[in-house]
Amino acid sequence: MNYLVGIDVGTSATKTVLFDEGGNVIAWASKEYPLYQPENGWAEQRPEDWRDAVLETLKEVMERSGAAPGDVKSIGLSGQMHGLVMLDEEGQVIRPSIIWCDQRTGREVEDMLSIMPRERWIQITANPPLTGWTAAKILWVRKHEPENYRRCRRILLPKDYIRYVLTGVFATEVSDASGMQLLDVPGRCWSGEVLEKLDIPEAWLGKVYESCQITGRLLPEIAGKVGMDAATAVVGGAGDNAAAAVGTGVVKDGRAFTTIGTSGVVFAHSSQVAIDPEGRVHTCCCAVPGAWHVMGVTQGAGLSLKWMKDNFCEDYSLQARAEGRDVYDFINRDVENVPPGSSRLIYLPYLMGERTPHLDADCRGVFFGLSAIHTRAHVLRSVMEGVAYSLCDCNDILKEMGIGVETMMACGGGGKSPVWRQMLSDLYKCSVQTVKQSEGPALGAAILAGVGCGVYESVEKACEMLISPETLCEPRQREAEVYESYHRLYRRLYGALKEEFQELSALR
Repeated sequence: MNYLVGIDVGTSATKTVLFDEGGNVIAWASKEYPLYQPENGWAEQRPEDWRDAVLETLKEVMERSGAAPGDVKSIGLSGQMHGLVMLDEEGQVIRPSIIWCDQRTGREVEDMLSIMPRERWIQITANPPLTGWTAAKILWVRKHEPENYRRCRRILLPKDYIRYVLTGVFATEVSDASGMQLLDVPGRCWSGEVLEKLDIPEAWLGKVYESCQITGRLLPEIAGKVGMDAATAVVGGAGDNAAAAVGTGVVKDGRAFTTIGTSGVVFAHSSQVAIDPEGRVHTCCCAVPGAWHVMGVTQGAGLSLKWMKDNFCEDYSLQARAEGRDVYDFINRDVENVPPGSSRLIYLPYLMGERTPHLDADCRGVFFGLSAIHTRAHVLRSVMEGVAYSLCDCNDILKEMGIGVETMMACGGGGKSPVWRQMLSDLYKCSVQTVKQSEGPALGAAILAGVGCGVYESVEKACEMLISPETLCEPRQREAEVYESYHRLYRRLYGALKEEFQELSALR
């Protein structure tokens, strides 16, 4: 029996899954780690925590499965995008990684716009300069931590640091590299023009592969430590969203997915390069060779509901632990009893600034319309609706760009909520579907691994064979009309508060 491994280096935890050729889960393991916020709007993690989590979970799945070392043919990597990992001459981590949701780089984005016009950035990298993306973080370190910058000899993304740990190879692949703001996205290679303008040596960056190409094999000492064979291949893999697309079968035109994890994403496949000239959504190379994807991002999606749970729902947590259930089951139960619109309460999900459609690092979360009539259940529902309004903004832009979506899949932790899926269906005015396979990015990474080592003929053929639909939500007319009114008001609130957000950010 041939086995494949998918490793997903997420923001809250790393999940490692061992699959058979039929896409069935044989064993899995997960390990959490902390997120550090040294200042308001900052977000960092220790790459060493990712390393330890990967090695521990790899060893655990091998022990649980009983698979022989030589039975695992290939490993695929997925992970959070945009994080900056800096290594010195000896390959040691220089500083904690500045991760995707960090918003400290507003000045550096301004510097990038002074170096090259916004329109040129969009032409080359398919996106305007962004605070959460890697290039601005590199400039921030150069400006604020010159000693660390002088020590730097390698720049990697989170999952590509794991590749280096496993194989000793410095490499990346097109989907994740697209989110660095250093890649020529239409050309699928590093941009010499961008690197020259930013004065970043190309030698610091890894070789760029397609997502299903083999990039290296396990180091003997790593293979021995985790119970695998040194001949095990490691393929390019993909950024978390590109891997999730493969894991949900979104690998052809007309297909899209919405994921609600820590952040939220509306992601559509495209066989042609499609770039929004206003830069409101992101175009990246996707994990299917020769294709791209367009996605809008809500920074504080599942994060918003988790923030509510952690700070105001201790009784739910206690009950969940006592009954051995998921705490979100109790949240969904109470939210379902609140009418659409949450009795005229609207939430703006800007806990970590916002990307689509505002590209504003300074905006922050808001409850609008809070009244003595509102209960905790109203507040919780308004949080879920606010995230859904933001995701609807993303979907509306895809429609403007002429990207037709025939099938919208739902995935991520929030995608498991029938209440949230119904909100999305009502707002999108289309069916929202889930798939039986729930491993998302890990499965996508494993499929790419299988293509790389010849287990599957292609990404598309593998998805046809392995991915099967499950639940289906259809839009409801009355609720859709209610949400359309609320969404119109929601969209106006940002414009009304934009200057106040900037003033707030300047306060000390």
